[in-house]
Amino acid sequence: MADTSYLAWPFFEERHRLLARTLQAWAKQHASHHDEDGDIDAVCRAFVSQLGRDGFLGLTVPKDGGGTYDKLEVRSLALAREILAYHHGLADFAFVMQGLGSGPISLFGTPEQKQRWLPGVARGDRIAALAMSEPDAGSDVANVSTVAVPDGQGYRLNGVKTWISNGGIADQYTVVARLGDAPGAKGLAVFVVEAGTPGFSVPERIDVIAPHPLGRLEFRDCVIPAGNLIGKPGEGFKIAMSNLDVFRSTVGAAALGFARRALDEALARVQVRKVFDQKLADYQLTQARIADMATEIDASALLIYRAAWTKDMGAARVTREASMAKMYATEAAQRVIDSAVQLWGGLGVTRGNMVESLYREVRALRIYEGTTEINKLVIAGQTYAAYAAESQP
Repeated sequence: MADTSYLAWPFFEERHRLLARTLQAWAKQHASHHDEDGDIDAVCRAFVSQLGRDGFLGLTVPKDGGGTYDKLEVRSLALAREILAYHHGLADFAFVMQGLGSGPISLFGTPEQKQRWLPGVARGDRIAALAMSEPDAGSDVANVSTVAVPDGQGYRLNGVKTWISNGGIADQYTVVARLGDAPGAKGLAVFVVEAGTPGFSVPERIDVIAPHPLGRLEFRDCVIPAGNLIGKPGEGFKIAMSNLDVFRSTVGAAALGFARRALDEALARVQVRKVFDQKLADYQLTQARIADMATEIDASALLIYRAAWTKDMGAARVTREASMAKMYATEAAQRVIDSAVQLWGGLGVTRGNMVESLYREVRALRIYEGTTEINKLVIAGQTYAAYAAESQP
């Protein structure tokens, strides 16, 4: 069982501890390890439906859209991701995509837009997706080339999106596109495209090392009503970055959940595995490895919940804190899980073993919502800016 002593840290309130206990019990009942040869789409749909029925998806939208709190609360989102990821990668995926996919509506939508698109997300009746990445625009959102052109009554959308989570199973897609002639980040806007809209298709599903619903989207003269524009023209980059400010640190939380599970699996294994008539746990090399794993887990948790608390306390932006949390926690989780595989030996690379599954699950987290390298650039830029500000006379 994962260590829960961190819940006593001052970042948390009693309601967070109650959430952790409640969701832990839910996950034990509903999120046992899955058969990856099964129907992944069906598994994700089932998780969304169950999470919605049991009230947990209320955390992914604000109260004026049918959610739990007045605004998106990052500590609750991070706790939920950590706990769900500990038990089942797809449970975490199903949960967070409801929030990430509808986040621009939660943050910048009008009251009418929130009422139209968010209550179904909170109930688990509608599956959400976020469509930003393109073949030539991943972490570089300002390089988006999908184009929206006004057509008198709305917009006509043309372009391709790829590596889109929930691509093919979502009911609504929040799409970042280029609107107008302004260059780079200044020319972007955000739209909601509903599945089934003429001109919109998902021609390809993408198979990755840890099975998740991913797809390539195409827009060919896809007509979008004017009321589907979120925010204002030209605000697309700000909306996208604000969404990541909320959810980027929770990627670290998912990695933390994977890492905690890996440590627990390693601890159980070294107590029973014998090498030269001695338990693996008794070797100093093993103890040093376990110490490194435990320390990296605590360091990750501190960075994640520092970022989450800072945002919840009203900080306008937590770009630096969220990038640090995401970068460090995902890289640390990769090291922790690799150590767990090593301690399990040959069984650790056997398909169906939990640490083998974790090894594949964690890899993508170092890429999506800003690669490790991009986050390092962000952190350095923020550090330079802070230094320059402090150096002014």
